[in-house]
Amino acid sequence: MPTLETTVNGLALPNPFVIASGPPGTNLRVISRAFREGWGAVVAKTVSLDASKIVNVSPRYAKLHSADGREVVGWENIELISDRPLEVWTDEFKAAKDEFPDRVLIASVMEEFRKDAWAEIVERCQDAGVDALELNFSCPHGLPERKMGSAMGEDPEVLEEVCGWVSEYARVPVWAKMTPNVTRIEDPSRAALRGGCDGISAINTIRSVMGVDLETLRPLPTVEGHSTPGGYSSKAVKPIALRMAMEVAQLIRDEFPGRSLSAIGGVETGDDAAEYILLGADTVQVCTGVMKFGYGLIEQLEASLLAFMGRHGFETLADFRGRSLGYITGHSDLVALQAAGKAAREGGRGDTDARWDGDEFVAQSDALASR
Repeated sequence: MPTLETTVNGLALPNPFVIASGPPGTNLRVISRAFREGWGAVVAKTVSLDASKIVNVSPRYAKLHSADGREVVGWENIELISDRPLEVWTDEFKAAKDEFPDRVLIASVMEEFRKDAWAEIVERCQDAGVDALELNFSCPHGLPERKMGSAMGEDPEVLEEVCGWVSEYARVPVWAKMTPNVTRIEDPSRAALRGGCDGISAINTIRSVMGVDLETLRPLPTVEGHSTPGGYSSKAVKPIALRMAMEVAQLIRDEFPGRSLSAIGGVETGDDAAEYILLGADTVQVCTGVMKFGYGLIEQLEASLLAFMGRHGFETLADFRGRSLGYITGHSDLVALQAAGKAAREGGRGDTDARWDGDEFVAQSDALASR
């Protein structure tokens, strides 16, 4: 009978579904709720040593709806990391582990470019009993003036140094959370793994402006008539996140075997999760999906992933992890593969620009789409 149980970096999870750092892990109450509902692990909302500088505004979310207005396909947030003191968090970490000793609790941490700051926050979170650490190098907004979040994650040299500092003090597995707001995600990921991290989480939200209100002429979300770029998430980002997760998975396969990948981006169904796992992910994280559908989403995620496994005869996640990764190749290889395939078939003819007809453009485009 298929099972969703898995072990990642020595952490035993009942399933690969992880609450991603953000509002669904914002305090002990909601973390406990997630564990009771059956989530495999929880990454708490990001903490720092000095919460006094964290001031959120409202409204801080904006939504992109489908054309019929019935579905949220994109979600933007300008929410900062936790504004709650670290002392409160460490007490709640301890309480969560007392109540759920067998569940995996991961602290998300973010600090300035100072070794003593990273050493302190790592030690304090570990002493509170967390099972792993996720280093937030990827928040796309807030605190760039302090060189935190993606301002740090965009610089591989700095990234490797900070990950090296953390590795000196870490007694638990460490994941580095990557920003997608770079040209090549492999470069910062490689730096984090060279620095000693046990795994990569990818991706965080994509820097964005959701839109402009055409009545008020103000950008969204609007705070006292003004706005700021934020982080874009939900199902609309999944193709981009799949590509970046695939690139990280290739990097791990080729250069860092044994390291892990926790994939993030638009997961709302078990089939979404299956795609990430097929491309090499060990776990999948969900944040916006929980904000849209609630913590009970885990039941549907588990059921649909098990149904996928049943259809294909897979007993464990390892049976199909990375199975699709080998089918990713370069365009020149596709040309050669197609030429060989057409040579073996009668009547095959190539697609050239000369064949395009303006009157039949839509139909011709549709004919070239994958079914």
